[in-house]
Amino acid sequence: MDEIAGGLQESGVRYLWVARGDTARFKEKCNSRGMIIPWSEQLKVLCHSSVGGFWTHCGWNSTMEGIFAGLPMLTLPIQMDQTTISKFIVEDWKTGWNVKRETRGGDLLRREEIANLIKRFMDLESTERKEMSRRAQELQEISGRAIAEGGSSKMNLDSFLGSIAGH
Repeated sequence: MDEIAGGLQESGVRYLWVARGDTARFKEKCNSRGMIIPWSEQLKVLCHSSVGGFWTHCGWNSTMEGIFAGLPMLTLPIQMDQTTISKFIVEDWKTGWNVKRETRGGDLLRREEIANLIKRFMDLESTERKEMSRRAQELQEISGRAIAEGGSSKMNLDSFLGSIAGH
C-alpha cells in the first residue's frame, strides 16, 4: 500500500482514494493533489465529471458502477472472481489495463512503475486512452439502456419481484 500511495503522489495526478482502516501513514504522503477518505458514495463519485478513471479491485458491484459511469479502469484483482472480472475489463471489453501486467508484475508493485502507469493511463490525448474511453462510453450507453424502462435488467428485476410476490 505504501508503494501505491507513493506512486499516486509521484504521478502528479489528482486522486481520491477510499481506504478502510488506519490510513494515517498514507494521509501523510498525500500532497495537495490527493485525498484519502474511509468511505464514499462510490457511484456518485464515479459519475462526477471530474473523475477520469477508476482503480478497482474488480468486485462485481464496483465494476458495474465503473461501467455505468463510463470510466476506463485500472484493475488490481485480489481474490476469487476478481481475476475473471479483470479479464472482462481488460481483454474482452477493452476498457482498462491490469496493473500487474502493465508493470513488471510480481507481488511487489514499485512506486515508480505505478506513477508511470497512472501518467500513461491519464494521458487523455493518447490513442490508446482515447480508444479505452470510447469503449467505456459504449458500455455506459448499453448499461443505461438495460436499466431503463423496457430494458433487459429492468424487465428481469420486475419478473423476479413478480415471482417472489406470487409465492
